[in-house]
Amino acid sequence: MSEYLVNIQNERLSFFTPAGEVKALNDVSLHLKEGEVLGIVGESGSGKSVTAYSLMGLTAYPGRLIGGTLDFNGHRINDMTEKQMRKIRGNEVSIIFQDPMTSLNPVYTIGNQICEVILLHTNKNRAQAKERAKELLTLVGINEPEKRLKQYPHELSGGMRQRVMIAIALACEPKLLIADEPTTALDVTIQAQILELMMDLKEKLGMAIIMITHDLGVVASMCDRIAVMYAGKVVEYGSTDDIFYNPKHEYTRGLLRSIPKLNEKEHKKLVPIEGTPVDMLNPPKGCPFAPRCGSCMKICLREMPAYTDISDVHYSACWLLQKEEFEKGGNA
Repeated sequence: MSEYLVNIQNERLSFFTPAGEVKALNDVSLHLKEGEVLGIVGESGSGKSVTAYSLMGLTAYPGRLIGGTLDFNGHRINDMTEKQMRKIRGNEVSIIFQDPMTSLNPVYTIGNQICEVILLHTNKNRAQAKERAKELLTLVGINEPEKRLKQYPHELSGGMRQRVMIAIALACEPKLLIADEPTTALDVTIQAQILELMMDLKEKLGMAIIMITHDLGVVASMCDRIAVMYAGKVVEYGSTDDIFYNPKHEYTRGLLRSIPKLNEKEHKKLVPIEGTPVDMLNPPKGCPFAPRCGSCMKICLREMPAYTDISDVHYSACWLLQKEEFEKGGNA
């Protein structure tokens, strides 16, 4: 039995479009233990959601896994059929999608949609499923659960719809909850409530969470470890303290420089990351961040750097680190 609940090794996934092969994931490796929270951060198109969806067997056509292994809770995901995936999807692993309004069916009541999951994955009858649905709505902090079960999605606010999505995801007490930018469409106060709720439920249920976001502020307080993704590759991985206080990749540093800081004595301009994201149809030969990197060297444009271990749990793929290691070796 693996020590990891989730163990993704060297995943390569491409979308085969009429324009050519889009290399969405390029040699991605991630792991997560039971009860841990992993944050996956990066700008739009970096491969965050594709990684999570592939773990649930939800890769959209024309996407295809072309290399690597995905293990979850003793299951080899890339060897499973759709019928087998349906047994663990929603039961052992659940997902909260970005926009609750497009995830909930507008023509069914909230009660119908929660009960459907419970009836599908458990032995409960309809009356028991309704009781469980009321429990779940109470658990996620929705008042008057009996009344809410009879309402339709459009009758609820954005924050309440997101809570309903969390209730559906938790219906079968999964071992892993994937949250795909669950607070993007919400205002700041509701966002804080939803994140606090997720952490409370994690403690109560002992589940692991994969938090996908482009907001480093969200992961700072929630996550045990952070994977920074760029152009379909994990460019840096480490504990939350490693990423925030000892970032080693230029992209990670760029993300941190673009966050406003409240403890600055003087007013400082935020520093944006210059340039545009990589064209995944024609990715560069070398480091994907090289064209936007202020410290780019010739070798960065020619070859992809290997990972350099900074500690047991912290590593990064950057030629500057390789250069530092070489210079240390030369001076020793």
